[in-house]
Amino acid sequence: MGDKPYSEDDYEYSGSPLPLVTFLILTILTLLWDYLPILSLVHIPLPIVIFVAGIFFILMLMTFAINDQWEEAIILRFGRYKRLVGPGLFFKWPLVEEFHQVDKRIQTLDVSRQEVMTKDNISLVADAVVFMKIENTVKAVINIQDIETSVRSYAQTTMRDVIGNVELDDLLAERDEIAERIKEIVDRETAEWGVDIISVNLQNIELPENMKRVMARQAEAERERRAVIIKSEGELIAAKNLESAVQKMSTHALYLRTLSTLEDITPDPSNTIVFALPLDITRGEVIGLTGFVGAASAKRAATIATAAQIAQESVEGTPTEDEEAETEDQESE
Repeated sequence: MGDKPYSEDDYEYSGSPLPLVTFLILTILTLLWDYLPILSLVHIPLPIVIFVAGIFFILMLMTFAINDQWEEAIILRFGRYKRLVGPGLFFKWPLVEEFHQVDKRIQTLDVSRQEVMTKDNISLVADAVVFMKIENTVKAVINIQDIETSVRSYAQTTMRDVIGNVELDDLLAERDEIAERIKEIVDRETAEWGVDIISVNLQNIELPENMKRVMARQAEAERERRAVIIKSEGELIAAKNLESAVQKMSTHALYLRTLSTLEDITPDPSNTIVFALPLDITRGEVIGLTGFVGAASAKRAATIATAAQIAQESVEGTPTEDEEAETEDQESE
């Protein structure tokens, strides 16, 4: 590792096959020890030759490994970072180099349930789930020992701190915003670990039973308030419409409308409706009807008086029999 940075430029898919070729050649030479002119000058017992050839063969098998498609691995030579290899077959020197594989897929971490105190001193139990993905394999292996446990613990601490700075109403109304705030904090602090926090979701927020009852009563009162407001607004609109209709209707039309409404209430003629109305409601109708009746009575009285006068005048203008006889006597004299 030394002064060499952890760069993705060190990424390779297979590496050199030199370790495999080297131990393969050593295995073959050991098996052919007695058959080669140069090597046959030194006599080695056959059991030792087979034993050494077996060791070389086992070392040859240790020179290669395979990464799955979703895995990456780093190679350490004598405990120091050497290179990064990707999916597929790669080679290494046995006993000198070792590799550490890392899963690059999205991982789900459950943040355990914990009791949290909100800003307005309300105790609740909350848990969450964290979706993370390893972006830098070198940092994930070298900079942190147990990355999953570390991310889970840090997310748990951050969740407790963030919820402790908000009130209960804000927590219930802005769960997504609070989860996004937790995600940003965890993502920023774990960047040096080579981790990318994809999302954080608050799963369950459990309230005490007494708080649930209080919130239920509050919600019921809020619904009743909205219902009263909606009903009053409807009555106001209806009153405005009725006022507009009354202004357009004449007195008699309004009276007929009242009678029509009474007829709609009980179409059965055998039923009798008795109700009381304030005088100011029917004042216009009563005054109108009274004036109408009074005018008709006055007209009728005037007609009767005129007829009586005419009859009296006719009676006064017609001579009686005594007057006619007296008139005839005067004319004879």
